[in-house]
Order: sequence, then structure tokens, then C-alpha cells
Amino acid sequence: MADNTTDQIKQFKDFILNYNKLSEICFMDCVHDFTTRTVATKEETCANNCFDKFLKMNQRISQRFQEIQLQQNERQQQQQI
Repeated sequence: MADNTTDQIKQFKDFILNYNKLSEICFMDCVHDFTTRTVATKEETCANNCFDKFLKMNQRISQRFQEIQLQQNERQQQQQI
């Protein structure tokens, strides 16, 4: 039970770290006008595109990782036969 909680805490910390890193990257790339309190449409669109691109990239990497893991598992099973 303690291992599961530790794993969950680590996953949450990793998520927060990645979220903060992504937020900083997208903010630095997209927000340039600090003369007004509102976010410009251009800045908002840029930030949304930045987040969207990151999420799509992350999904693709995860998908590719799963494909590679499946191939490795199949090879290991064939070697054991």
C-alpha cells in the first residue's frame, strides 16, 4: 500500500513538474505585451496552439513507446520458445 502511495505521489510530482515547464515555455513564447491586464487574442491563440502541440506530441511519443514495448515483449516471448 505504501509503495502505491509513493508511486502516486511521484507521478503527481512529475505531472506538476511537466505542467509547470510547459506553462513556462508557452508563456515565454506567446506572451509579450504586459501593458494591459487582458490577454490578447493572438497570445491566447499562440498559447492554445503551444499546449495542443505539446499534448499531441506527448500522445504520439506514448503511442510509439507502447508499440516498441509490444515489439520487445513479442521478441522476448519468441526467444523463450
